[in-house]
Amino acid sequence: MAGDILLGLGAILALGVASQWFAWRVRLPSILVLLVAGFLAGSVTGWLDPDALFGDLLFPGVAVAVGIILFEGGLSLSLKEIRGHGPAVTRLITVGALVAWLAGAAAAHLLAGLSWPIALLVGAILVVTGPTVVGPLLRHVRPRGPVGAVVKWEGILIDPVGALLAVIVFKATFAASLAEVTGLVGTGVVRSVATGVFMGALGAGALYVMLSRRWLPDHLESPIVLSSVVAVFVASDLLASESGLLATTLMGVALANQSRVHVHRIVEFKENLRVLLIAVLFIALAARVRLEDLAAVGVGGILFVTALLFVVRPASVLASTVGTSLAWRERAFVAWLAPRGIVAAAVASIFALRLEAAGHPEAGRLVPLVFTAIVATVAVYGLTSGPVARALGLSGPRPQGALVVGAGSFARAFASALRAEGHGVLLVDTNLKNVEAARAAGLDATPSDALAETFREDLDRDDLGRLAAMTPNDEVNSLASLAYAGRFGRNEVYQTATAAMAREGAATSAVGHLHGRVLFGDEETLASLEARLDAGDRVHTAVVAPDGTVAARAGPSGKAPTPLFVTDEGRLVLATAADDAALKPGSRLTYLGGEAEKPT
Repeated sequence: MAGDILLGLGAILALGVASQWFAWRVRLPSILVLLVAGFLAGSVTGWLDPDALFGDLLFPGVAVAVGIILFEGGLSLSLKEIRGHGPAVTRLITVGALVAWLAGAAAAHLLAGLSWPIALLVGAILVVTGPTVVGPLLRHVRPRGPVGAVVKWEGILIDPVGALLAVIVFKATFAASLAEVTGLVGTGVVRSVATGVFMGALGAGALYVMLSRRWLPDHLESPIVLSSVVAVFVASDLLASESGLLATTLMGVALANQSRVHVHRIVEFKENLRVLLIAVLFIALAARVRLEDLAAVGVGGILFVTALLFVVRPASVLASTVGTSLAWRERAFVAWLAPRGIVAAAVASIFALRLEAAGHPEAGRLVPLVFTAIVATVAVYGLTSGPVARALGLSGPRPQGALVVGAGSFARAFASALRAEGHGVLLVDTNLKNVEAARAAGLDATPSDALAETFREDLDRDDLGRLAAMTPNDEVNSLASLAYAGRFGRNEVYQTATAAMAREGAATSAVGHLHGRVLFGDEETLASLEARLDAGDRVHTAVVAPDGTVAARAGPSGKAPTPLFVTDEGRLVLATAADDAALKPGSRLTYLGGEAEKPT
């Protein structure tokens, strides 16, 4: 028996992670692949039975996991992101939620044929979107302007709102009179909101004191934060039903928006934990759904989901964003991005069991209809949100420009070459003379500290997709690479070689994990590159010949030409120590050396 449980747990985890890796490889929404994997493991093959595997621990475990996911989502919310757009977020999670609930309930009753009590419950459950599905789509689309932040805030804050609404509707379903319903709505909402706010503030305050006073050693910081989140969730839920999600969400928001305590290690730990939790949750919950039940939703269910996409969501966004700071294009994009995720799946599964226990005749229709909505919305929005954003002018191809840290002579030459090839560039340096020289050369430069939190938070350049650290201080270059890895991705943070790399090679450097990708070769430090400029070498660009060769020559320094970057149909590839930039016929190679030979 124990062996079967271990095998089941290991298989779920492996299947979940493998599904997310496959989704990344084929550029599909990860939630969609996880759902398919869960259906295959459960209903299709009969290999996985989550109820037998987890028993009574399944849904309490799901609830705690969702609370942790929402805490991690709260940690990603910065108030500066929605400066000037707070009213739009507030109205989306209040007016928008109310319209989505009522319109969704009407569609469930009229199109799917559900009774009004169950239709109202379905409408409440499907109010939520969630960070597990919105976040990956936003990272894929990368919308310009404030719309991405607005959608992210809505997706995280709407989850506890929808869960609380579903609880109230469920209790009202079994109320004996209208007066009892009114009492449930009034006392239930006030009690749950007050409890969630109080417990969230209490938990965030306790963690703030422990972290600011350095009561926690580094190796226990993340475990204690995690256990605190679970404790706050459980205590809040025991005091008031479904208030735990609100408590953990607000707890994360509060910690993210204070300036004294750094939460970067906590964020990284929670992001990794979230990936594992999402994998397990979606596989386990999808495995409980029988495909024949999904097929039984029929034409009415399909019409209901269609109404969610084309009527309910646009109506709720229109009602809640009229008169706000969002432009019509941004409002249109928000109206076309409401995928349902793990919270909807978990809440539907829990209430379906409660309805079955109460002997409700429509209990069996709840989960199939909600999962159909999840699959459909994830698939439709996942496949179309990118083209829709581009059609609205809110997104374009992956940005190819570079944030160049340092504005010395070589950095200016490198930036000028990037600009000449049509790539965006911004230089940042604390040396005012370097900044003035860059501006005199017609470059966009700012006298700031690239490591300052205020600079990173206020950096609003949609054309920048990578970092190139080129200061004389190797430690600053490495710190910049670490600081911007979360913004640009680890594959898109670069720095010039340090003296140690020149001696030992980047691959064998003792601190190889603490720096960005090494530019231009192990032996080319910033000092050597600037010395070559002093010796007369210059940055040139040459077109790659049909045979894949480039007629580049050595410059006055006598050193062989050093590739800097390649531009191929607008795509920028920086040359690194680990590999050579791909040279294809017709692409343009920019290098440091002598002027290329003229074709005869």
